[in-house]
Amino acid sequence: MARFIRNKKAKGTAGENELIHMFWELGNWVCVRVAGSGSTQFPAPDLLASNGFKKLVMEIKVVNSTKKYFTRQEVKDLEYFGEKFGAESWVGVKFEGGQWFFMPTSELEETKGENYVVTLIEMKRKGFTFEELTQ
Repeated sequence: MARFIRNKKAKGTAGENELIHMFWELGNWVCVRVAGSGSTQFPAPDLLASNGFKKLVMEIKVVNSTKKYFTRQEVKDLEYFGEKFGAESWVGVKFEGGQWFFMPTSELEETKGENYVVTLIEMKRKGFTFEELTQ
């Protein structure tokens, strides 16, 4: 079990690092990873990114499926941090080794269990690609 958690965590960290490089390579964006974002008692996003005009706080997930669930608390904490930081709250998901998709938390679909879900189909339909997000 510990190995599974470590591999899952490593996959998430690798995804975050991939996005950090993608932002910096644009030349007009900066991006940092918030260490321990998922293990602190205080709300904290995975990534902070800005081009000086647009500020983003993001929860980042890499999944081996076509859907990803977010708890109500995860979304609430991200939105709280974004509000206090003066930034837009977004989720970023990379499905099954494909491309990155992004969606503002305000657009997430609520489940019957009062959590949130994003699907690959929905992200392709109304989500943003990295290029669209950073325009």
